[in-house]
Amino acid sequence: EFMGIAADAEKDLRDLLGVPADYKVVFNQGGATLQFSAIPLNMLGTKTKADYLITGQWGEKAHKECAKYGTPQEACNSKKSKFTTIPNKADWKLDPEAAYVHYCDNETVNGVEFSYTPEVGNVPLVADMSSNFMSRSINVSKHAYIYAGLQKNVGPAGIAIGIIRPDFADGSKELKINPTYCSWKIAADNGSMYNTPACFTWYVMGEYLKYTKKVGGIAYWEDMSAKKSSLIYKAIDGSDGFYNCPVDKSARSRMNIPFTIMGGNEEVEKKFLEGAKKVKLFTLAGHRSVGGCRASIYNGMPME
Repeated sequence: EFMGIAADAEKDLRDLLGVPADYKVVFNQGGATLQFSAIPLNMLGTKTKADYLITGQWGEKAHKECAKYGTPQEACNSKKSKFTTIPNKADWKLDPEAAYVHYCDNETVNGVEFSYTPEVGNVPLVADMSSNFMSRSINVSKHAYIYAGLQKNVGPAGIAIGIIRPDFADGSKELKINPTYCSWKIAADNGSMYNTPACFTWYVMGEYLKYTKKVGGIAYWEDMSAKKSSLIYKAIDGSDGFYNCPVDKSARSRMNIPFTIMGGNEEVEKKFLEGAKKVKLFTLAGHRSVGGCRASIYNGMPME
């Protein structure tokens, strides 16, 4: 019965990530992009301002969406560096009166990843973990809200997991214009089944979580991610400049590795991509907005 599948999946998720008992876990349809709206709609309350740490294109999009409902503030923005670094905390401009601070833990397009949980004082912390979710342990209790689309590491597209601190799951900070479908309180009170959920996606996620427990939990994926990414970075750094990764070493992603060949020689890169297909390595072209090449090595990508 599906209710049993859903309950088991939530329990396994809680066990694997160490989610505190009082936190709510919801399985939202619409993917992580819908949460760009849901966050201000559920968290702004009587406040109008929210801080955003912008270290890539997804953080930038979340910041832009918030402007429809309140006043998003750039606590930091690394766009001038073409999103190749995470600014030093000393340079962040955090507002102690902000409703929350939002950051994207891993930026897929730009290959930038936080190696730590940002310290933001008493302001509620929100994390988009869509692209590195389940690849390493998480300090859940440091966050007021964690959200992640399943499709990178946990299952098919169609669901965004939400892990909500109880004071943001009771509806007390919802804006009046918040649609019923975006309400975290409605989702939590109805077991994420206010309407028919994405049943197959939920089922596949549950199977993945069972498998993760079987192979040793999050520690297994964390170890695999470190091994896979280090192999590629070692090849790049040891190539005498033939390959180059533009991202600062301190901010390099374990999930998405952008690189250029011979200083961005498009002809050579085209030959590289064609050769890669012959050994069954596909979609290595960089994002259209960045160019070059990009290797995405999510949990499902084997060492071989």
